Amino acid sequence: MARVQIVTDSACDLTDQLADDNGIVIVPLSVRFGDEELVDRRDLGAADFWKRCATSPTLPVTAAPPPGAFQSVYEAARDGGYDAVVCVTISADLSSGTHQSAQTAAQALGDYDVRVVDTRSVTMGQGLVALAAAETAASGADAAEISRLVADVAARTHVYGALGGLEHLQRGGRIGAARAMLGSMLSIKPVVQVADGVVAEESKQRTRSRCLEYLAAKLRAAAPFDRLAVCDGAAPDLDTFLQLLEGIETRHGLITVDLGPVVGTHAGPGTIGACYILPG
Repeated sequence: MARVQIVTDSACDLTDQLADDNGIVIVPLSVRFGDEELVDRRDLGAADFWKRCATSPTLPVTAAPPPGAFQSVYEAARDGGYDAVVCVTISADLSSGTHQSAQTAAQALGDYDVRVVDTRSVTMGQGLVALAAAETAASGADAAEISRLVADVAARTHVYGALGGLEHLQRGGRIGAARAMLGSMLSIKPVVQVADGVVAEESKQRTRSRCLEYLAAKLRAAAPFDRLAVCDGAAPDLDTFLQLLEGIETRHGLITVDLGPVVGTHAGPGTIGACYILPG
């Protein structure tokens, strides 16, 4: 049986408990508020991040981890007796710096087997892929098998978000200024999706309640799922959304997590994410 370490970055939004329980190592990105830079999870948790967002005069920005952060994790796996590492990253189109750092670190280890796989996803889309990889690694699969599994699962992974507004996406460069202005003027409640590795507008809804009902209906139409997760970006109506999903069929059970600082920086407060993997 092979021993393969699964690594991912903190855009995955896995809880520390989920990561620890499944043997997943998370490399943190950083978040800056003005001149203050904070390392995700080490210096800044989700609850503190959302409190800062409510009071900060400036919107936060994210920074990719340096290659050395990945390299130290890879070296620890090598020194700990793992045969290989499979690192599943945020979509390179959303953070080219993170994906490139993971690859640069892999190249620095020479002959040690480190495979970096772009999930083409983010938040718990990426997190669910990491969980599937960890489950396969626990069965004794080798790095090649796990990498193939990750590619297959990533192709069946879908991410949607009901946003609280468009300011964070627009300021972060993830959506155009004109569209953000239009959304503000018309009080439109947008639904976005991750498509082909980037964030794209999926639909516009006139009210928040309609937005959540639309997203819940979309999930029900797509079910049953292999895996399903809901991400809470300081949304006051999370319980309402979860009630709309009651009874939905998913093989591994519904996971609910906080939307962390990395994705929260771009999505903004009030966001509810829905991430799922279709059966293979």
